This record gives sequence, structure tokens and C-alpha cells, in this order.
Amino acid sequence: MRFPLPISLSALTDRIFHRANIRLKLFYAMLALIVVLIAAINGASHYAFTRDFLGYLNDQAQQRMEDMIPRLEQAYRDNGSWDFVRNNRRAWFALMKPAIVEHNGAPLTTSDFTTSDLTGAALRFTLLDAQRNLVVGYPKVGPDARLRPLMRDDRLIGWVAQTPFESVIGAVDLRFQQSQFLAQLVIAAVAIMLAAFMVVRISGVLLKPLSRVARATHQLAGGDYSIRVEVESADEVGRLAQDFNQLAVTLERNEKLRREFMADVSHELRTPLGILNGQLEALEDGVLQPDAHTIGSLKSEVAHLNKLVGDLYDLSLADAGALTYRRQDIDLALLLRDSLPICEERLRRHHLSLETELPPSMPVHGDAARLHQLFDNLLQNSLHYTDAGGRVMLRCRLEEQQWQIVLDDSAPGVEAPALARLFERFFRVESSRNRASGGAGLGLAICRRIVDAHQGHIMAQASPLGGLRVTISLPAAVATASQLETPA
Repeated sequence: MRFPLPISLSALTDRIFHRANIRLKLFYAMLALIVVLIAAINGASHYAFTRDFLGYLNDQAQQRMEDMIPRLEQAYRDNGSWDFVRNNRRAWFALMKPAIVEHNGAPLTTSDFTTSDLTGAALRFTLLDAQRNLVVGYPKVGPDARLRPLMRDDRLIGWVAQTPFESVIGAVDLRFQQSQFLAQLVIAAVAIMLAAFMVVRISGVLLKPLSRVARATHQLAGGDYSIRVEVESADEVGRLAQDFNQLAVTLERNEKLRREFMADVSHELRTPLGILNGQLEALEDGVLQPDAHTIGSLKSEVAHLNKLVGDLYDLSLADAGALTYRRQDIDLALLLRDSLPICEERLRRHHLSLETELPPSMPVHGDAARLHQLFDNLLQNSLHYTDAGGRVMLRCRLEEQQWQIVLDDSAPGVEAPALARLFERFFRVESSRNRASGGAGLGLAICRRIVDAHQGHIMAQASPLGGLRVTISLPAAVATASQLETPA
């Protein structure tokens, strides 16, 4: 049969503190502090009393005994034995009194009390003969008594003993110690009650805001993102309430964005799927013929779905930080010159002109495929939202080790309140720039994540051409950033 092992004191203490609430923990902590302080004060008092005070009294008595030894030896020589003082306490006390000498040399016994007299040292002296038999004085000479020999012509004639002060403590002294202990118990009880009162007051001040935060946290965990906590102080608890409110605001905004994202995705997928379903039903019913035009329309909707799904996939990877980048030193100007002719042909078909101003070389450290996707999305945005007969202008220049890439297009423009939201997912301006031929509102969101991944910056503002200006800053490659900036 196995018996459970006893729980150690530390484990029991940890278990009690783990299960106790904050109010009890504060009480336990203050109680432990009071107990330690009282124990420390008692220990210090006991040490000071036994080692310092009693030691001082014993040292005074020892000095008195040293001064008394010559008088005792002289009295023995004068009387020839100890019979003159045996059981004669008056003669014994007379021998113990110190003598002073007047100006004329005559000895005179003083009646003044010395420090050792006031502390009762004379009552603790004992005179013993050479065989250590009691002659006169304190009769209970114990093994802890201090003994000094009395000599006459190199012959031992007796002993004088001093009993330590702590060996003669009587009932009165014990009662004094007990009264001191009782007083300390009363002080400890008062201190514990005071600690309990302070814990109740302090815990009320601390736990009230913490309880509000705890209740609000439960509501927040239950899906109530509108919950807020009142901030009543500027201390750590107040900062905790502020952080909770900020967390609630962030979660509420994220929940709103999530719902908008799901609604936008379903809407964007529903439109091409509805077109595809309608055209397929028309083919089944014989309303449409499977000619080149119908097949092309179906392929166009499938391509639109593929691009939407691809953009969503790229955006999800970018949000999760999993969008892969294969960075290397590349010439951005060469990359643009290779890809711009295709974009220029698309713009020309929509009756738009493209103007470029590129330096001979634009060394950057980045992913060529992602940068190509960046500029393709930007030019597609201008293609979709610029009126026919308009202009698109691309300029690049080096400023303070940063390549400034500016893309301008002509009317229509974008209202000022909408400029800050252009790079949000699924955001499309509710104006003349929101065309049926436009995308799903993901292209510029992907552009921002590509620029951020290259430690760059992208911003939108009104263009002098009447449309939209998109400015991109990309770090120039350090090794070759000093190359010429002359335009192509």
C-alpha cells in the first residue's frame, strides 16, 4: 500500500496563493510582512538586552571586582584571617565600598553610589576561602560565576566571585518579560487588524477597475466588440483600461472589415458566376449559339474569375506574411522598358497615350516578378479608370538614395476623402472612376503590400493632369546608386 507523500511547505504556500483572489493575496503578503517585522524587532530587542545591556552590567561589576581585590587582600593582612568578615554582611559591604583620598591624604569612605552599585553588582559578589567555601556574600555561586584569586605573599588566601546578572533574574523579571511578550501579542493583533483594514481599502481601489476590465473582457470574448471600459486613473490600471479599449476598437474594426470582406468577395464572385450561368443556360436552351463570340465571352468571365481568385490568394499570402519574394539586384529601368511596350499597346487600343521619363539605369534590390506585377496593376488601374483620349505619364528620378516613381493619369479624378482609402481591399471610388470595366478593388491593395515588402512607400494624390497621381519610393541599391540620373 502506497501512502501519499506529504506536501512541502513551499508547495502548500504556492497552492494557497494560486487559488486565493487578489484581496487574500494582499492580506497574506501584509500578514507575512508584519510577522517578519515583529519577529525581527523581538530578535533585535532580545539580542540588545542579552548581549549589550546585560553585558554592560556584567562589565561594570567586573570592573568593581577588580577594584575591590586590593582592599580585600589588605584587609586579610590586617586581620590575619577571614573571621572578621565571616557572616558579617555590614563589614562585607564596607569592604566593597570604594575609598577616595582627600587633599591631606586621609582616606575617607564615600557615601556616593557608583554605576555598579545602582545596578546591584554588590549583591552578586561572594567571598570564598582558599578551599572555595562560602565566607560571606551571595550564597548561590554557580559554574557560570566569574572567579578571581586573592593572594598574600604568593599564597592563595581566598576567592572573590561575581555571579552574572542573567543568573539572578527572579520572578519579577520573568513577569516583566511575560508582560513584554503580552504587549507584543497585542501589538501584533492590532497590526493584523490594521493590515486587514488596509487590504480591504486598497483592494477596493485596485479591484474595482480590474473587475470592470474582467467583466468587459468576458463580454469582448463573447463577441461584443462595442464594449468599452471607463478610464479613471493614469496609473497601471488606467493604462490597462486604455489598452483594453484600444484592443476593443481594433477587434471591432477587424470584425467590420471581415464582414465587408466576405460581402465583397461573395459579390465579386457572384457577378461573373451569374454571367457564366446565364450564358450556359442560354446555350442549353439554344438562345445562344456556341460561336466564337459566345466562347470568347465565356473565356472572358473565366479569366475575370481567375484574376479575382489569384488576387485574393496573393492578398491572403501577403496578409499572412507568406507571400514569397526572390530578391536580387536588378535594373528597374530595364524591367520597365521590357514590359511597357505591351502596356502601351493596351493603352493605345483604349485611345490613351503613354509618356515615360526613365533614367538609363535604376538599380534596386527586389523581386523582378513582384515589381512587374506592381507596375502592371498600376497601369491597369489607369487603363480602367481614365477617359478615352487621355494621357498616362510615368516618370522616375533618384532623390536621397530613393527612387521616386510617379504615375499620373488624366481625368476623371478622385475625391479627396477617397484618396486615403484607395489601397484598401475591395475599395472602389463611388464616382465616374467606378466603371463596369473596373476590377474588384484588389489591385491597389496588392500594390501596397508589394511596396511595403520592398521597404518602400506608396501614396495617392490628385494629379496635375486631372486624374490620379500614384507616387512610389523604393530604396536604391547601395552599390550602384551613384549611377547617372539623366532621363532616357
